[in-house]
Amino acid sequence: MSGSAYPRQRPRRLRSTPALRRLVAQTSLEPRHLVLPMFVADGLDEPRPIASMPGVVQHTRDSLRGAAASAVAAGVGGLMLFGVPRDEDKDAVGSAGTDPDGILNVALRDLAKDLGEATVLMADTCLDEFTDHGHCGVLDDRGRVDNDATVARYVKLAVAQAESGAHVVGPSGMMDGQVGAIRDGLDAAGHTDVAILAYAAKFASAFYGPFREAVSSSLSGDRRTYQQEAGNSREALREIQLDLDEGADIVMVKPALGYLDVVSAAASISPVPVAAYQVSGEYAMICAAAANNWIDERAAALESLTSIRRAGADIVLTYWAADAAGWLS
Repeated sequence: MSGSAYPRQRPRRLRSTPALRRLVAQTSLEPRHLVLPMFVADGLDEPRPIASMPGVVQHTRDSLRGAAASAVAAGVGGLMLFGVPRDEDKDAVGSAGTDPDGILNVALRDLAKDLGEATVLMADTCLDEFTDHGHCGVLDDRGRVDNDATVARYVKLAVAQAESGAHVVGPSGMMDGQVGAIRDGLDAAGHTDVAILAYAAKFASAFYGPFREAVSSSLSGDRRTYQQEAGNSREALREIQLDLDEGADIVMVKPALGYLDVVSAAASISPVPVAAYQVSGEYAMICAAAANNWIDERAAALESLTSIRRAGADIVLTYWAADAAGWLS
């Protein structure tokens, strides 16, 4: 305040017009940064709304094709597919996930045929949607998830997904050694160009609740013996580094909004792109508040996505991907 009653340094100058704010923006949010998670269910005649996730549905094969094409036309960066088999097709080892005629693999082939290289086609590489017990792996005779038997199943899942047209497989079960084993399995099967998006720091979170409805989960109990504790940031960085050492092409933090410190820390150590998943509970909270006219859905969604990008995420998985692409355009 030299020689004046008013400050010489006025940060507000750079906020004075929309064009100036755009020019000096430190974080960008573009449709290409966003990946749309999509659910496809076997045995449906029409899309089934997911009550806890307004605007999100379990798709039929046909409706998935239309919605995927629309999202790609809007400019989203990629699609992440989750398969929902019939209850009678679930079993102890998730056989429907590796069946070439299982719903997820058939849907991957549909979209690979329709979209080719116009988008990045991703597949969730996990067993929870396909098992009759709802856990992310194979259970031993004491009812615990058997890490190594589960990893062997993940390898078969990943190869089946790659053969069905996935550009990226996403092991999400938090099993030790899963990334390295999948990389070896993909390479041995001739899929050296298929990338691995590792759910490297996946926390045991209350915010997954609506997702369980979305995939018609059969889970009883919890997943705390393999997913991480919410307070353990150093453990998260260890998990991320292990996945990097095993050959992950992208590492992901899940959930996103409550774990922005972990996203930031991951970005500071990772030589590969960092993704973050804005999970079902994060989406549902904003939708519920907006439905009560407490907040503006569009503004809150874009603000939350920008904050995830600001923390260091190169890629954001979000159920608003297609809507946000339209808003941003």
